[in-house]
Amino acid sequence: MEGGRSWNMESYLNEYFDIPAKNPPGEARLRWRRAVGLIVRNRRRRFRMFPDLRSLDDAQARRKILGKVQVVINVHKAALQFIDGVKQYPLPPELIEEGFCISPDELAAITDMRKDHRILKRHGAIKGIARKIKASLEDGVKEAETTTRLRLYGTNRHAGKPPRSFWMFVRDALHDLTLIILVVCALVSLVVGLASQGWPKGTYDSLGIILSILLVVLVTATSDYKQSRKFIELDREKQKIYIRVTRDKKTKKVLVHDLVVGDILHLSIGDVVPADGLFISGYCLVIDESSLTGESEPIHVSEQKPFLHAGSKVVDGTAKMLVTAVGTRTEWGRIMGTLNDDGVDETPLQVKLNGVATIIGQIGLVFAILTFLVLMVRLLADKAMHLGLLNWSANDALTIVNYFAIAVTIIVVAVPEGLPLAVTLSLAFAMKKLMNDKALVRHLAACETMGSASCICTDKTGTLTTNHMVVNKVWISDVSKSVDGDTSISELKGSISGRVMEILIQGIFVNTGSEVVLGDNGEKTTLGTPTEVALLEFGLNLGGHLYDEYNKLTRVRIEPFNSVKKMMSVTIQLPNGDLRTFCKGASELVLEQCNTIITSDGNIVPLSEMQKRYVLNIINSFSSEALRTLCIAFKDMNELPSDQPISDDGYTLIALFGIKDPIRPGAKDAVTTCMAAGITVKMVTGDNINTAKAIAKECGILTEDGIAIEGQELHGKSSDELKELLPKIQVIARSLPMDKYKLVTNLRSMCQEVVAVTGDGTNDAPALCESDIGLAMGISGTEVPKNASIMQCCFMLPRS
Repeated sequence: MEGGRSWNMESYLNEYFDIPAKNPPGEARLRWRRAVGLIVRNRRRRFRMFPDLRSLDDAQARRKILGKVQVVINVHKAALQFIDGVKQYPLPPELIEEGFCISPDELAAITDMRKDHRILKRHGAIKGIARKIKASLEDGVKEAETTTRLRLYGTNRHAGKPPRSFWMFVRDALHDLTLIILVVCALVSLVVGLASQGWPKGTYDSLGIILSILLVVLVTATSDYKQSRKFIELDREKQKIYIRVTRDKKTKKVLVHDLVVGDILHLSIGDVVPADGLFISGYCLVIDESSLTGESEPIHVSEQKPFLHAGSKVVDGTAKMLVTAVGTRTEWGRIMGTLNDDGVDETPLQVKLNGVATIIGQIGLVFAILTFLVLMVRLLADKAMHLGLLNWSANDALTIVNYFAIAVTIIVVAVPEGLPLAVTLSLAFAMKKLMNDKALVRHLAACETMGSASCICTDKTGTLTTNHMVVNKVWISDVSKSVDGDTSISELKGSISGRVMEILIQGIFVNTGSEVVLGDNGEKTTLGTPTEVALLEFGLNLGGHLYDEYNKLTRVRIEPFNSVKKMMSVTIQLPNGDLRTFCKGASELVLEQCNTIITSDGNIVPLSEMQKRYVLNIINSFSSEALRTLCIAFKDMNELPSDQPISDDGYTLIALFGIKDPIRPGAKDAVTTCMAAGITVKMVTGDNINTAKAIAKECGILTEDGIAIEGQELHGKSSDELKELLPKIQVIARSLPMDKYKLVTNLRSMCQEVVAVTGDGTNDAPALCESDIGLAMGISGTEVPKNASIMQCCFMLPRS
């Protein structure tokens, strides 16, 4: 009864309380199109870039019906699982020949959205799957086998819409109302000319009109075809995304389209999962599957819940996954296969130009009709005075056709048919030019909006700076050294005890988000974020021979870095069985968690308030030299609570690092050019305020009358205070993701600014979405900000 009662209540709510939107976007756009369709000529060509709204409405109706059917599907889920249990997947002979033991369809069924653990267990869990597809969970697949895997298990590409042929554009151009009128005029002229003047003299006028029609059609179709090809080229460039995989025991970057079944894929915060697969190992992996399921609640993925699906986003943590399905066999690929992308809306400028062309065309039509009527009245008056209205000849018919041709000529001359097309082509060429400058414009409207920007909110790292960091200074137990070569490294080793050096190197190697990999040329390289790479390279210079030894230590718990905590922690098990936790992150925050400090001779002593103020002065002195500061601390423990995070106190301070990121060449000149053009530049960063001020002054952003504040100072400000403060703010340091979002929102609403935002991290995605112009870093940036932006620069996209 309870099940029946809940069923009836759900049906009742859906029937009486499912209120549709008052003004759905599709309905509003369809109503607008119907209105302008009465005055716009050649609707087929003018709306060629618009989606088919009827198809979209049908698709929405289908999705609504599917949502209702989902209830029935859930009821029959047990039966479907039973069917899957007895369903047979034949193994093709070519798979058997290559030594594979599972078909692509069966492999894809394991990781479908039902996430059935019983099917996975039946195949021997992830290790059994790896054996059946001849993949090593540690070494990955062999590079020599990738071609075979692409042939047998498919490529990681989705079925795209086939490009339109040249003749389809010719057909669209022939639907122009003006050209149809000219065709009718040519046919009438041909009939009258042959009747009055005979062959071939009577065909001259009609042939001239037909040749003009052909010329217009060919020019229009050729222009549209070239424009279409340019968009296809741009789309291909947009899909060039690189991911990290392990093959032949080596970690390397490959194109997402080159991903094969059996690859070991590395995931980190901000990545978009490019294929379906199974979780191998990782820490605190949280996935957002809202693009697939519509559920906004993030999902924690672990060995107990190992299913990963293409199209989902990594919200937190890091992991390795075994790729089991690619391309059209993934859940995302099946969804993409049902979509029919018929284009995008025209840009605002194109809409305005189409309106202007329509008005001019209407004026030309009125004058053409008046001209034809005046000429006809004069002809009738002349005939009435001399020959009579009933006396008509072939020459009179030819004269009327000529009058009609004159009227049509006025229409043809008056209507600027090429104006919207010319603007579209110029924007497309601008997009191509930007692409040559390593800037990929995701939407055509970006080229229009960029010229209207009045304020730029720029990130620091990777935008104003080179994003290639090195440790420039280090402070350890009252010993401060500049790190600029082997000599300074040797001096640093000689000034502190071996125990301090051992703990420092151990902390650097175990508490890191980067790794040392062996390249194709046999040389070792480091992969990871610039800050992590700089710190790891410094550790390798201190004691590179200890990397493999410390990397084998068991990591009991890892709390990855995120933009809210601004630190990362890892707990390891020492060879003697004890536990040691290392913490690394923003200097002031880590220092607050420390109550002891390790001296140069290896002793641990209490950290007094006076010493804390001294360390803070060191941090400020590093920051004033435009150095990014980072602290590392540790604490030894007997046990670790299993149901609680690592405590935030009781740490022992080890060292303070000053990491330098040089200013990008040309950054200062670019800021000067923007300011000369009347565009204000504001820098928003998560760095220490002193570091931010130093970089801003070096770039010319922070002026004498400007203000540099921390993000938390904006909290609690009233609207009036913000309205007065925002124009003066030039630097915001220690900013959280929502601080940048609120800044952009207030600049647009309160100050009426056209705001451009640059960013490379997942935390920049909200601001990129809210801005008028979003610019995402294409090399160092993650996939989330790239998708949230409209322009993507491959060292650094306006809002749709």
